[in-house]
Amino acid sequence: MSQSVEILVKTLPHFEGLELPKYQTEGSAGMDLTAACGADITILPGERKLVPTGLCIAIPYFYEVQIRPRSGLALKNGITLPNSPGTIDSDYRGELQVILLNSGQEPFVVKRGMRIAQMIVAPVVKASFQIVDNLDDTVRAAGGFGHTGH
Repeated sequence: MSQSVEILVKTLPHFEGLELPKYQTEGSAGMDLTAACGADITILPGERKLVPTGLCIAIPYFYEVQIRPRSGLALKNGITLPNSPGTIDSDYRGELQVILLNSGQEPFVVKRGMRIAQMIVAPVVKASFQIVDNLDDTVRAAGGFGHTGH
């Protein structure tokens, strides 16, 4: 049984006529965010642009929202998020905006209502740190990047 959490949403005037994020299938982990731009936004190869969603949300404490690329846009057009996953903290109340990067070879046009990113709601675990003289031994130890030879 999945856990559910309520997210309060405030829509901005430029969101009018668009749909709220929703899960597309029963097994979906993410909800699509749509572009709430007034005019088309062209992103040239190698360029990044900030795309508005027209949404402000109140995420409950001990949760975050992660913004991730859409796999179809990445594969077909080279559109990704340079800060993926982007984190929206529970105390942020401004507009959700998505930084899109065109890593493809052709200009990409973002149109109003286009699904531009995925939004994942995830629990947050708070950590505390304690200084110690030694850490426990493991088989891996300090083996870092490529330590397994693969």
